[in-house]
Amino acid sequence: MRHFRQMKLVGAGLLLGGFALSADAQQPTMIGHAQLKDQHGTFVGSADLMETAGGLLIKLMVKDLEPGQHAVHIHAVGKCEPPFESAGPHFNPDMHKHGVLSGEGHAGDLPNLHVPDSGALEVEMITTRATLQKGKPNSLLDGDGSSLVIHANADDYQSDPSGNSGSRIACGVITSESTVGGR
Repeated sequence: MRHFRQMKLVGAGLLLGGFALSADAQQPTMIGHAQLKDQHGTFVGSADLMETAGGLLIKLMVKDLEPGQHAVHIHAVGKCEPPFESAGPHFNPDMHKHGVLSGEGHAGDLPNLHVPDSGALEVEMITTRATLQKGKPNSLLDGDGSSLVIHANADDYQSDPSGNSGSRIACGVITSESTVGGR
């Protein structure tokens, strides 16, 4: 048993040492946030966005949503005034047709949320079509910003321009900060 504890300590030391070495070598990381509110101004969730080597990671946490499927999209304008039409159309800098089943899909398309009976869900998704890096054509942090919007219905992944996803039930403006070493 003593040998096992020593091995765990050695392993933990190597693991922590590896993090320390990699943290020194890291470049600044872009981090984004969105606080999602419903049309009454009630907090219903949040999203953390982070640039990774594989794309833009979106960690989404929602609560008090109607159970079932809901579309979630990135919208082109960083404004969330109920009924959230102020968020503009889907984020689509390449002017592609909506929906992955259409053969194209655009930068604002994300997978549907499958909200359980509890109304709460935590999910992670990644997109390679958007970035937080300012100055890039697909940046969510352009002159008018962008937002994350949850819709009343599921996205059918093909109907242009919004996948028949229904009304906009929650919205959050995407904001950012630059960090060094990942946090």
